[in-house]
Amino acid sequence: QVQLVESGGGLVQPGGSLRLSCAASGFTFSTYAMNWYRQAPGKERELVATISSAGSSLYYADPVKGRFTISRDNTKNTVYLQMNSLKAEDTANYVCYLRRSGEAYWGKGTLVTVSS
Repeated sequence: QVQLVESGGGLVQPGGSLRLSCAASGFTFSTYAMNWYRQAPGKERELVATISSAGSSLYYADPVKGRFTISRDNTKNTVYLQMNSLKAEDTANYVCYLRRSGEAYWGKGTLVTVSS
């Protein structure tokens, strides 16, 4: 019954911004860390950002540090990824990920294309 549904992707120009959302259901959202991964064409899936259950501890991969911000609203069971100063190399499918009780849960992802 765990569901992770991403939204907010689209086509943006280099230097532009986009906010992704991951709506979660089927588990006690406020007790779990949440993660954003991405997979670019021809590349392996990579961790982009992590946020702890209360939102007090954050992790960012080096390529996005200073440009992306992960946040969450435990009242809305939603995790966000604010993406600023986008670059062509940010083009990827962005996927929400949960590790719960030894199980991995993935959303279908939302496509982000950064291009002129």
